[in-house]
Amino acid sequence: MASIESLKQRMENLDDLQQIVRTMKALSAVSIRQYEQAAAALAEYEGSVELGLRAVLREMPMAAAPGSTDGGAGDGSGDELGDGPGDRSDGAAAVIVLGTDHGLCGRFNEAIVEHVLQRAPKAGAVRHWLAVGERVAPGLESVAGGGVEIFPTPSAAAGITAIVQRLLLRVDAWQSEGVAHVYLYHNRPTGRSGYEPRDQRLFPLDPAHFRRRAQAPWPSRRLPRYTLPRGRLLGHLLRQHYFSVLFRCCAESLAAEHGSRLKAMQAAEKNLDERLEDITGRYRRERQATITSELLDVVAGFEAAS
Repeated sequence: MASIESLKQRMENLDDLQQIVRTMKALSAVSIRQYEQAAAALAEYEGSVELGLRAVLREMPMAAAPGSTDGGAGDGSGDELGDGPGDRSDGAAAVIVLGTDHGLCGRFNEAIVEHVLQRAPKAGAVRHWLAVGERVAPGLESVAGGGVEIFPTPSAAAGITAIVQRLLLRVDAWQSEGVAHVYLYHNRPTGRSGYEPRDQRLFPLDPAHFRRRAQAPWPSRRLPRYTLPRGRLLGHLLRQHYFSVLFRCCAESLAAEHGSRLKAMQAAEKNLDERLEDITGRYRRERQATITSELLDVVAGFEAAS
Protein backbone atom coordinates (compact mmCIF):
# COMPACT_ATOMS: atom_id res chain seq x y z
CA MET A 1 0.00 0.00 0.00
CA ALA A 2 1.31 3.47 -0.89
CA SER A 3 2.46 5.68 1.95
CA ILE A 4 0.95 9.07 2.74
CA GLU A 5 4.10 10.80 1.47
CA SER A 6 4.02 9.00 -1.89
CA LEU A 7 0.30 9.71 -2.33
CA LYS A 8 0.90 13.37 -1.52
CA GLN A 9 3.70 13.53 -4.11
CA ARG A 10 1.48 11.96 -6.74
CA MET A 11 -1.23 14.52 -5.96
CA GLU A 12 1.26 17.34 -6.42
CA ASN A 13 2.46 15.85 -9.72
CA LEU A 14 -1.10 15.52 -10.99
CA ASP A 15 -1.81 19.11 -9.98
CA ASP A 16 1.24 20.27 -11.95
CA LEU A 17 0.03 18.31 -14.97
CA GLN A 18 -3.38 19.93 -14.65
CA GLN A 19 -1.79 23.36 -14.78
CA ILE A 20 0.10 22.41 -17.94
CA VAL A 21 -3.02 21.01 -19.59
CA ARG A 22 -5.03 24.12 -18.74
CA THR A 23 -2.30 26.31 -20.20
CA MET A 24 -2.25 24.22 -23.39
CA LYS A 25 -6.03 24.49 -23.64
CA ALA A 26 -5.90 28.28 -23.32
CA LEU A 27 -3.12 28.57 -25.91
CA SER A 28 -5.00 26.33 -28.34
CA ALA A 29 -8.23 28.31 -27.95
CA VAL A 30 -6.39 31.59 -28.59
CA SER A 31 -4.50 30.11 -31.56
CA ILE A 32 -7.68 28.78 -33.18
CA ARG A 33 -9.16 32.25 -33.09
CA GLN A 34 -5.95 33.73 -34.50
CA TYR A 35 -5.92 31.45 -37.55
CA GLU A 36 -9.67 31.78 -38.09
CA GLN A 37 -9.24 35.55 -38.20
CA ALA A 38 -6.34 35.19 -40.64
CA ALA A 39 -8.47 33.08 -42.99
CA ALA A 40 -11.40 35.50 -42.67
CA ALA A 41 -9.18 38.51 -43.38
CA LEU A 42 -8.00 36.81 -46.56
CA ALA A 43 -11.54 36.44 -47.92
CA GLU A 44 -11.84 40.09 -49.01
CA TYR A 45 -8.46 39.93 -50.71
CA GLU A 46 -9.45 36.73 -52.49
CA GLY A 47 -12.59 38.48 -53.70
CA SER A 48 -10.57 41.31 -55.22
CA VAL A 49 -8.24 38.90 -57.00
CA GLU A 50 -11.26 36.95 -58.22
CA LEU A 51 -12.80 40.07 -59.75
CA GLY A 52 -9.49 40.90 -61.41
CA LEU A 53 -9.30 37.45 -62.97
CA ARG A 54 -12.86 37.68 -64.20
CA ALA A 55 -12.16 41.08 -65.76
CA VAL A 56 -9.20 39.71 -67.71
CA LEU A 57 -10.68 36.36 -68.65
CA ARG A 58 -13.95 37.75 -69.97
CA GLU A 59 -11.95 39.34 -72.84
CA MET A 60 -9.71 36.32 -73.44
CA PRO A 61 -10.56 33.52 -75.89
CA MET A 62 -11.23 30.25 -74.10
CA ALA A 63 -8.50 28.51 -76.08
CA ALA A 64 -5.97 30.88 -74.55
CA ALA A 65 -7.32 30.69 -71.01
CA PRO A 66 -4.98 29.43 -68.32
CA GLY A 67 -5.12 25.70 -67.94
CA SER A 68 -5.96 25.04 -71.59
CA THR A 69 -2.24 24.25 -72.05
CA ASP A 70 0.40 24.39 -69.30
CA GLY A 71 -0.07 27.74 -67.65
CA GLY A 72 0.43 28.43 -63.98
CA ALA A 73 0.51 26.60 -60.70
CA GLY A 74 -2.97 25.79 -59.60
CA ASP A 75 -6.65 26.60 -59.64
CA GLY A 76 -7.17 26.35 -55.91
CA SER A 77 -10.87 25.81 -56.41
CA GLY A 78 -10.95 23.58 -53.34
CA ASP A 79 -12.86 20.86 -55.15
CA GLU A 80 -12.23 17.26 -54.20
CA LEU A 81 -10.25 15.23 -56.69
CA GLY A 82 -13.08 12.85 -57.39
CA ASP A 83 -11.57 9.40 -57.91
CA GLY A 84 -8.17 10.57 -56.69
CA PRO A 85 -5.37 12.38 -58.50
CA GLY A 86 -3.73 9.14 -59.50
CA ASP A 87 -6.75 8.36 -61.69
CA ARG A 88 -6.88 11.74 -63.38
CA SER A 89 -3.36 12.50 -64.47
CA ASP A 90 -0.29 11.27 -66.28
CA GLY A 91 3.28 12.46 -65.99
CA ALA A 92 5.54 13.52 -63.13
CA ALA A 93 3.81 14.86 -60.03
CA ALA A 94 4.66 16.58 -56.75
CA VAL A 95 2.81 16.36 -53.44
CA ILE A 96 2.58 18.96 -50.66
CA VAL A 97 1.28 17.77 -47.28
CA LEU A 98 0.45 20.20 -44.47
CA GLY A 99 1.02 18.72 -41.01
CA THR A 100 2.59 19.97 -37.80
CA ASP A 101 5.91 20.18 -35.96
CA HIS A 102 4.29 19.76 -32.55
CA GLY A 103 2.70 16.93 -30.61
CA LEU A 104 -0.21 16.63 -28.20
CA CYS A 105 -2.71 16.99 -31.03
CA GLY A 106 -4.21 13.52 -31.23
CA ARG A 107 -4.16 11.78 -34.61
CA PHE A 108 -3.80 14.99 -36.58
CA ASN A 109 -0.71 13.90 -38.53
CA GLU A 110 -1.79 10.27 -38.80
CA ALA A 111 -5.16 11.27 -40.30
CA ILE A 112 -3.66 13.35 -43.11
CA VAL A 113 -1.00 10.72 -43.84
CA GLU A 114 -3.66 8.02 -44.17
CA HIS A 115 -5.60 10.29 -46.53
CA VAL A 116 -2.49 10.91 -48.63
CA LEU A 117 -1.69 7.20 -48.88
CA GLN A 118 -5.24 6.52 -50.07
CA ARG A 119 -5.55 9.35 -52.60
CA ALA A 120 -2.09 10.36 -53.80
CA PRO A 121 -0.80 9.29 -57.22
CA LYS A 122 1.17 6.09 -57.45
CA ALA A 123 4.58 6.36 -55.79
CA GLY A 124 6.43 6.05 -59.10
CA ALA A 125 4.56 9.04 -60.54
CA VAL A 126 5.47 11.39 -57.68
CA ARG A 127 8.88 12.96 -58.18
CA HIS A 128 8.82 15.32 -55.19
CA TRP A 129 7.32 15.05 -51.68
CA LEU A 130 7.19 18.11 -49.44
CA ALA A 131 5.90 18.09 -45.86
CA VAL A 132 5.12 21.25 -43.92
CA GLY A 133 5.71 19.91 -40.43
CA GLU A 134 8.46 17.60 -39.25
CA ARG A 135 6.15 15.12 -37.52
CA VAL A 136 4.15 14.33 -40.66
CA ALA A 137 7.23 13.45 -42.73
CA PRO A 138 7.97 9.96 -41.27
CA GLY A 139 4.54 8.72 -42.30
CA LEU A 140 5.28 9.61 -45.94
CA GLU A 141 8.68 7.96 -46.13
CA SER A 142 7.18 4.56 -46.98
CA VAL A 143 6.02 5.90 -50.36
CA ALA A 144 8.57 8.70 -50.90
CA GLY A 145 11.47 6.78 -52.38
CA GLY A 146 13.58 9.90 -52.82
CA GLY A 147 12.95 11.28 -49.35
CA VAL A 148 10.70 14.02 -48.05
CA GLU A 149 11.61 17.69 -48.04
CA ILE A 150 10.52 19.37 -44.81
CA PHE A 151 9.41 22.95 -44.18
CA PRO A 152 8.67 24.16 -40.64
CA THR A 153 5.12 24.99 -39.62
CA PRO A 154 4.47 28.65 -38.71
CA SER A 155 4.31 29.39 -35.00
CA ALA A 156 1.84 32.25 -35.53
CA ALA A 157 -0.41 33.68 -38.23
CA ALA A 158 2.24 36.25 -39.09
CA GLY A 159 4.56 33.42 -40.18
CA ILE A 160 2.19 31.93 -42.78
CA THR A 161 3.21 34.41 -45.47
CA ALA A 162 6.87 33.36 -45.37
CA ILE A 163 6.01 29.67 -45.68
CA VAL A 164 3.61 30.32 -48.55
CA GLN A 165 6.25 32.29 -50.42
CA ARG A 166 8.69 29.41 -49.99
CA LEU A 167 6.07 26.99 -51.28
CA LEU A 168 5.43 29.14 -54.35
CA LEU A 169 9.15 29.23 -55.12
CA ARG A 170 9.31 25.47 -54.76
CA VAL A 171 6.36 24.98 -57.11
CA ASP A 172 8.06 27.24 -59.67
CA ALA A 173 11.23 25.15 -59.38
CA TRP A 174 9.27 21.93 -59.85
CA GLN A 175 7.64 23.31 -62.99
CA SER A 176 11.02 24.20 -64.41
CA GLU A 177 12.09 20.58 -63.77
CA GLY A 178 9.16 19.26 -65.78
CA VAL A 179 6.66 18.43 -63.04
CA ALA A 180 3.24 18.33 -64.64
CA HIS A 181 0.96 18.04 -61.59
CA VAL A 182 1.05 19.35 -58.03
CA TYR A 183 -1.37 18.16 -55.35
CA LEU A 184 -2.06 19.66 -51.94
CA TYR A 185 -3.29 17.79 -48.84
CA HIS A 186 -4.31 19.33 -45.53
CA ASN A 187 -6.75 19.04 -42.63
CA ARG A 188 -9.63 21.51 -42.52
CA PRO A 189 -11.64 22.43 -39.41
CA THR A 190 -15.19 21.10 -39.15
CA GLY A 191 -16.14 22.84 -35.92
CA ARG A 192 -14.39 24.04 -32.83
CA SER A 193 -12.36 20.87 -32.31
CA GLY A 194 -13.08 18.66 -35.33
CA TYR A 195 -11.33 18.38 -38.68
CA GLU A 196 -11.39 16.42 -41.92
CA PRO A 197 -8.65 15.67 -44.48
CA ARG A 198 -8.95 17.50 -47.79
CA ASP A 199 -7.08 17.39 -51.08
CA GLN A 200 -7.05 19.49 -54.21
CA ARG A 201 -5.14 19.78 -57.42
CA LEU A 202 -2.96 22.84 -57.19
CA PHE A 203 -1.55 22.57 -60.69
CA PRO A 204 -2.41 22.49 -63.59
CA LEU A 205 -5.34 24.82 -63.79
CA ASP A 206 -8.85 23.60 -64.47
CA PRO A 207 -10.15 25.19 -67.71
CA ALA A 208 -13.79 24.61 -66.73
CA HIS A 209 -13.23 26.51 -63.50
CA PHE A 210 -11.92 29.52 -65.41
CA ARG A 211 -14.76 29.36 -67.92
CA ARG A 212 -17.25 29.60 -65.07
CA ARG A 213 -15.39 32.62 -63.73
CA ALA A 214 -15.31 34.40 -67.08
CA GLN A 215 -18.99 33.78 -67.83
CA ALA A 216 -20.32 34.89 -64.44
CA PRO A 217 -22.26 38.21 -64.47
CA TRP A 218 -20.27 41.25 -63.41
CA PRO A 219 -21.44 42.43 -59.94
CA SER A 220 -21.96 46.10 -60.95
CA ARG A 221 -22.88 48.30 -63.93
CA ARG A 222 -19.33 49.66 -64.17
CA LEU A 223 -17.08 47.46 -66.26
CA PRO A 224 -13.39 47.44 -65.29
CA ARG A 225 -10.51 48.67 -67.44
CA TYR A 226 -6.80 47.92 -67.26
CA THR A 227 -3.68 49.28 -68.92
CA LEU A 228 -1.12 46.50 -68.35
CA PRO A 229 -0.65 43.95 -71.14
CA ARG A 230 -3.23 41.22 -70.67
CA GLY A 231 -0.74 38.37 -70.30
CA ARG A 232 1.37 40.23 -67.77
CA LEU A 233 -1.65 41.24 -65.69
CA LEU A 234 -3.02 37.69 -65.79
CA GLY A 235 0.31 36.33 -64.59
CA HIS A 236 0.33 38.71 -61.60
CA LEU A 237 -3.28 37.88 -60.74
CA LEU A 238 -2.67 34.15 -60.91
CA ARG A 239 0.35 34.51 -58.67
CA GLN A 240 -1.78 36.28 -56.08
CA HIS A 241 -4.50 33.69 -56.51
CA TYR A 242 -2.09 30.84 -55.79
CA PHE A 243 -0.80 32.76 -52.78
CA SER A 244 -4.29 33.13 -51.35
CA VAL A 245 -5.08 29.43 -51.92
CA LEU A 246 -1.94 28.27 -50.09
CA PHE A 247 -2.39 30.86 -47.34
CA ARG A 248 -5.96 29.77 -46.69
CA CYS A 249 -5.02 26.08 -46.63
CA CYS A 250 -2.16 26.75 -44.20
CA ALA A 251 -4.43 28.78 -41.93
CA GLU A 252 -7.08 26.05 -42.02
CA SER A 253 -4.50 23.36 -41.26
CA LEU A 254 -3.12 25.29 -38.28
CA ALA A 255 -6.61 25.99 -36.95
CA ALA A 256 -7.45 22.28 -37.29
CA GLU A 257 -4.21 21.36 -35.49
CA HIS A 258 -5.03 23.53 -32.49
CA GLY A 259 -8.61 22.30 -32.53
CA SER A 260 -7.34 18.73 -32.33
CA ARG A 261 -4.96 19.72 -29.53
CA LEU A 262 -7.80 21.42 -27.66
CA LYS A 263 -9.87 18.25 -27.89
CA ALA A 264 -6.92 16.14 -26.71
CA MET A 265 -6.30 18.48 -23.78
CA GLN A 266 -9.97 18.35 -22.79
CA ALA A 267 -9.79 14.56 -22.69
CA ALA A 268 -6.52 14.71 -20.73
CA GLU A 269 -8.03 17.16 -18.25
CA LYS A 270 -10.98 14.84 -17.67
CA ASN A 271 -8.66 11.88 -17.07
CA LEU A 272 -6.49 13.93 -14.72
CA ASP A 273 -9.53 15.07 -12.75
CA GLU A 274 -10.68 11.49 -12.33
CA ARG A 275 -7.20 10.31 -11.37
CA LEU A 276 -6.70 13.18 -8.92
CA GLU A 277 -10.07 12.48 -7.30
CA ASP A 278 -9.09 8.82 -6.84
CA ILE A 279 -5.64 9.65 -5.40
CA THR A 280 -7.11 12.34 -3.13
CA GLY A 281 -9.63 9.87 -1.75
CA ARG A 282 -6.92 7.32 -1.07
CA TYR A 283 -4.75 9.99 0.57
CA ARG A 284 -7.56 11.07 2.88
CA ARG A 285 -8.35 7.49 3.88
CA GLU A 286 -4.68 6.74 4.58
CA ARG A 287 -4.28 9.95 6.54
CA GLN A 288 -7.42 9.24 8.59
CA ALA A 289 -6.22 5.70 9.29
CA THR A 290 -2.84 7.06 10.45
CA ILE A 291 -4.47 9.65 12.71
CA THR A 292 -6.81 7.01 14.15
CA SER A 293 -3.87 4.67 14.81
CA GLU A 294 -1.92 7.43 16.56
CA LEU A 295 -4.90 8.34 18.74
CA LEU A 296 -5.39 4.71 19.73
CA ASP A 297 -1.70 4.50 20.67
CA VAL A 298 -2.07 7.63 22.85
CA VAL A 299 -5.17 6.23 24.57
CA ALA A 300 -3.48 2.84 25.12
CA GLY A 301 -0.42 4.54 26.58
CA PHE A 302 -2.57 6.69 28.87
CA GLU A 303 -4.49 3.66 30.10
CA ALA A 304 -1.27 1.74 30.72
CA ALA A 305 0.22 4.66 32.66
CA SER A 306 -2.89 5.01 34.82
